Amino acid sequence: MNNSAFLDSDSKQFNELAELLKALSHPVRLCIVRGLMRKKKCNVSYMQECLDLPQSTVSQHLQKLRSAGIVATERNGLEVNYVLADQRIAQIILILFGEEDCES
Repeated sequence: MNNSAFLDSDSKQFNELAELLKALSHPVRLCIVRGLMRKKKCNVSYMQECLDLPQSTVSQHLQKLRSAGIVATERNGLEVNYVLADQRIAQIILILFGEEDCES
């Protein structure tokens, strides 16, 4: 019997993917990512209004997403917008929510 399907030959890859999934594993962060898929880019103030959460809470969630490489920032003068940085995440969100829920 061949057990090679379960060999931990690349634990680094498994760890990185698990970290991505952990970063997504909060309702607010899922909402932020789906919102960025719909709107393409967005600033913290807009997200704060939509989510009806304090700015500090939204910023904490964005920092977690940014640390995981899921979102990135684009600066336009004084305005900082967030964008989806990892298209693999878009595929995951499409699977979870369906295409209709992810379009603008």
